[in-house]
Amino acid sequence: MRIVVTGGGGFLAQKLVQSLLIRGFLADTKGRRQEIEKLVLFDLTFAEKDVLDDPRLEYRAGDVCDPAQVREAMIAADSVFHLAAVVSADAEANFDRGMRVNLDGTRNVLEACRVGTSAGNAVMKLVYTSSIAVYGGEEVIDDRTAATPLNSYGSQKAAGELLLNDYSRKGYIDGRGLRLPTIIVRPGKPNKAASSFASSIIREPLTGKSTVCPVSPDSHMPVLSPRRVIEALIHAHDLPGESFHPWRVLLLGGIAPTVGELVEALGHRAGKRFADLIEWEPDQFIQCIVNSWPKRLEAKRAEVLGFQRDSSVEEIIEQFIEEELAGKLPHLA
Repeated sequence: MRIVVTGGGGFLAQKLVQSLLIRGFLADTKGRRQEIEKLVLFDLTFAEKDVLDDPRLEYRAGDVCDPAQVREAMIAADSVFHLAAVVSADAEANFDRGMRVNLDGTRNVLEACRVGTSAGNAVMKLVYTSSIAVYGGEEVIDDRTAATPLNSYGSQKAAGELLLNDYSRKGYIDGRGLRLPTIIVRPGKPNKAASSFASSIIREPLTGKSTVCPVSPDSHMPVLSPRRVIEALIHAHDLPGESFHPWRVLLLGGIAPTVGELVEALGHRAGKRFADLIEWEPDQFIQCIVNSWPKRLEAKRAEVLGFQRDSSVEEIIEQFIEEELAGKLPHLA
């Protein structure tokens, strides 16, 4: 199989690719196990530290906003993981950029799939990463909650969902989309996502650094660990297309602690000195975006289809310590 991953230089894509290389196979549209022969990572740039030495990997620099570059990257592809996106706060602050990447870029990916199908190739599987930002701040959301986004990022992702569903209905793709909660704990540096602080308030203290929390302790934050998200992407790919019929987009479950509970769990695991590295400095711009997100998830459909969620914040923190810190905490003076 030839697999394309858009946004291939990003954190989530790197985790996905590493998992796929270890796994070595995916299911085709008929459910048959097929060996992964090529993984094409498509992105604007790639950090030198993220480039892996594996003959199955192909790094291709390009822009999802350029239809010709997208079509070229996806020639002879069997499946696509579409992860390229402008994140929430950046999409809100830079409307045109968000529309170009999140909406027009998604349309370019879908059209490239459609061109391949029209040329007589097999229908491609396409896994699309959407977001719970498509909801409008309801206290509790479930599989029947309507998408009523209250920010540009959510609107762009909701539009992408509609396109995914229609291209699947027309037989141009075999699409499946996942509405992701906030993913924590992300390694590296903070990004421009409104939810970036949710990783920072755990990651920075656990590496001995101070950080700022821009929202109130009673703000709710539905979360899922990177490990569970990668499992979900692969599981969604391998499920039969009819599992998602007639609506091709699925709400993923996640735990929903308050921000205060995230900090409390950090203190329980690492100690009060680590939790004290967090400073509380309200940012109304971020607070308003976070307030527009749901506060609890009831993803029964995902449970029935075999998707897994984390059991606790403590489990998520332990994953980060094991995978990113080699199981060790720094010594605080």
